[in-house]
Amino acid sequence: MTNEERIIQDCFEEHLATVARFRSHCADTIAEMADQAISSLRSGGKICFFGNGGSAADSQHFATEFTVRFSRNRRGLASIALTTDTSALTACANDFGFDEVFARQVEALARPGDIVVGISTSGNSRNVVRGLEQARSMGVGTFAFTGQSAGACAKHADLVLDVPSTVTARVQECHLIAGHLICELAETAFLDTPSSICGN
Repeated sequence: MTNEERIIQDCFEEHLATVARFRSHCADTIAEMADQAISSLRSGGKICFFGNGGSAADSQHFATEFTVRFSRNRRGLASIALTTDTSALTACANDFGFDEVFARQVEALARPGDIVVGISTSGNSRNVVRGLEQARSMGVGTFAFTGQSAGACAKHADLVLDVPSTVTARVQECHLIAGHLICELAETAFLDTPSSICGN
């Protein structure tokens, strides 16, 4: 076996082992998150996602699955990624510091009945922690997607999806599975309320 083949096989084996642990450890949490997200959306709330780097990309990915579609046509579901407005991010970072870039947007945009989802593989990204902290102080529902340690995010989250791994790539892969499952469950719940845009 070549070195490249060994790296590939090791990656697959590590991924599969992590997903097996993740399935056992987090399936109930995913279901509960989906139930609360559906309840929020049915009551006119929205889901707000935020994180840094790859977690910022996941935030945008998940918000899009809600607002547009996951795999089936239904009405758009209210969701936003707090990682996309460069003017808001840079103004807040310049005026108040990078730690506040999500907390400030949560303060402005979130309301009780909404849910904010902070994504941090370490669980300790200060701006993600501050976003969750701000949401909780306002009576907004809070979810944290983290790695094994959960970190400081766990102190400010109503529900914690703590992937049982310390490897960033494996944690991110499981976050994607969880986000897709929550989207799919929400989509299924709203299939009886189609959008006129979809023609269904």
